[in-house]
Amino acid sequence: MTINPAPSPREPQQAAEAARELIELLEVLWERGRDMVSATPVSASQLRVLYSLDREEGISLRTLGDLLGSAPPSVSRMCDRLEALGFVQRLPSPVSRRQLELHLTVHGKTYLRELRAQREKALLAVIADMSPTSRKALLRGLTGFHEALEQSGPSASRPRTPLKDVSSA
Repeated sequence: MTINPAPSPREPQQAAEAARELIELLEVLWERGRDMVSATPVSASQLRVLYSLDREEGISLRTLGDLLGSAPPSVSRMCDRLEALGFVQRLPSPVSRRQLELHLTVHGKTYLRELRAQREKALLAVIADMSPTSRKALLRGLTGFHEALEQSGPSASRPRTPLKDVSSA
């Protein structure tokens, strides 16, 4: 019987530092991928709007602002730009004549689908170079992170789909 030693007090700090470094590397990778996907790249903030609308179709500007932690005027300007690009449309709410609902257009959905496909392709290339043991450890760690986030994190940061098994990639 193997007894796991107590985790070192530095382990959470080391994990956070490794995650931060990974996120920074992914941001660079994502920027390159976004340039390849579309001649009309959007800012990181605008991309957060698109992701939010993809998860919460038909929400109001106020709700979107709450999800993003942004002031209504800032959210409205971002939506103006995304509407001008043809990614977002504002429609009257069936519940209240005074409210507008935000929806992704077909163009916006296509942009996200292509962006996600490009990102997944880039990730699969890296994951394919990992050993099977490392892939399993990555999946186990990401699954644990996802579960902890679901228990304590805001709904806006939760992925819509469960994590895929990458151990056989």
